[in-house]
Amino acid sequence: MIGKGVASIGECMIELSGQTGSNWRMGFAGDTFNTLWALHALSGRPATYVSAFGDDPFSQDQIGFFADNGIGIGESPVIPGARPGLYAITLTGAERSFTYWRGDAAARQLASNPAALAKSLEKQALVYFSGITLGILDSAARTTLLSAVAEARSAGSLIAFDPNYRPRLWRDREEAQAAILEALAVTDIALPTFPDEQMLFGDEAPQATAGRLGQLVGEVVVKNGEQPALIVENGTLRDVQAIHVATPVDTTGAGDSFNGGYLAARLAGHTPAEATKRAHRVAASVVQVRGALAPFETLRAAFETD
Repeated sequence: MIGKGVASIGECMIELSGQTGSNWRMGFAGDTFNTLWALHALSGRPATYVSAFGDDPFSQDQIGFFADNGIGIGESPVIPGARPGLYAITLTGAERSFTYWRGDAAARQLASNPAALAKSLEKQALVYFSGITLGILDSAARTTLLSAVAEARSAGSLIAFDPNYRPRLWRDREEAQAAILEALAVTDIALPTFPDEQMLFGDEAPQATAGRLGQLVGEVVVKNGEQPALIVENGTLRDVQAIHVATPVDTTGAGDSFNGGYLAARLAGHTPAEATKRAHRVAASVVQVRGALAPFETLRAAFETD
């Protein structure tokens, strides 16, 4: 029997943001964690972040931060001697750029114990992962991960996936294309971003992305920044207008939070169109705070506002 919980698989890193002179603010974030943060806040469902962790003080603080916010780690392994990855956000206006230190991050070993991975995904109402999840793994670990996701899907879990293409994580485009197509084969809801799909697959317009993915996945929402999102449901395309924010503070995590808002709304029984409207509101609220994680109250206020 499937439970009420939601699980997200990937890498949560140490985030350095909000630089003031030589001072930085430290937090924890990463694409699939950002989505789970919003999904948990907006759905109220039990949440599990599936990854691998080190045994260093930063990893212990990270796990403690999750627990303080109602997020568990399931059966995720703790790897002796390992540590989290790290990234720093630099801003030009509200637009961000990232510098990463993640080559030996513990999360790269998230599929090192296949039985534990499968146990973490067991009986979840929804399982979410991304192209970044795939990109940090070697080919054997990707196979293990996708097998566990397929097993969860066969047992009744809804599977959501954001291709989230980051070229630096892949040997070449062909490797990324092949892995993402394998992931889409076990996906129920795809949440791509048009510029990523254009870069990876050469799509000329969001409609091309929607048409291509609509042949592979039953439900697709193509995000495109402040441009309308394009929904594909049972072969029908529909635009949903985004929300313009005149003075954004920091665009970090906007797309991830959109995904969390969308999935929370769908789990609550809203239509894809209504879920997209709510997701746009959530994303618009996130770009008005610094860092990737907006306070739960901020997310909920945006999600519930008509």
